[in-house]
Amino acid sequence: MTGEERGPEVGLGDWTPESLDVPGEVRAVVSAPHPVLSRAADEVDPRAKETVQLAADLIATMKVSPGCVGLAAPQIGVGARVFAVDVTGHPKAVTVHGTFVLCNARVVEATRWKPGREGCMSVPDLTGDVKRASRLVVEGDLPGSGEPVRLVTDGFEARALQHEIDHCAGLLFLDRVAGAHAVYQRKVYL
Repeated sequence: MTGEERGPEVGLGDWTPESLDVPGEVRAVVSAPHPVLSRAADEVDPRAKETVQLAADLIATMKVSPGCVGLAAPQIGVGARVFAVDVTGHPKAVTVHGTFVLCNARVVEATRWKPGREGCMSVPDLTGDVKRASRLVVEGDLPGSGEPVRLVTDGFEARALQHEIDHCAGLLFLDRVAGAHAVYQRKVYL
């Protein structure tokens, strides 16, 4: 099956964080072993007022958190399948879609698996080596409009998306490491 048969990249269109049209509130980030982090989150109505507010809150919280390139609703204590990503300016990022939020996202294609070091705001003292796809196709819905999105990405942005999708499935990066030998004390705190 070719890429054309599966459908082209839909992209974000003209969606921006300003499209949410509500101010975001900075929320506290929960740490493991908080139970919301180990439960699969619920699907949401991307058009619902509370989903739009959650999206704005995720962006606001991510933007004030140094070094943060993604944040999922479970990380702020909400069991919803919503997350924000922005790898803009990160030295490892090649493909960059800017700041965006996806609801009910799922991976539809994952290829070119490679190991890489990951950290997480909800696991502040550790990092770990995790094997992830370096080419990714993800589908989800935009908050506010509910418009379906199909993003094709690679490298660091693909890793960030998989990390946040895992949060929505009740998984931490620690659930993906090969073993204790692949977990490290964090050396730098941002």
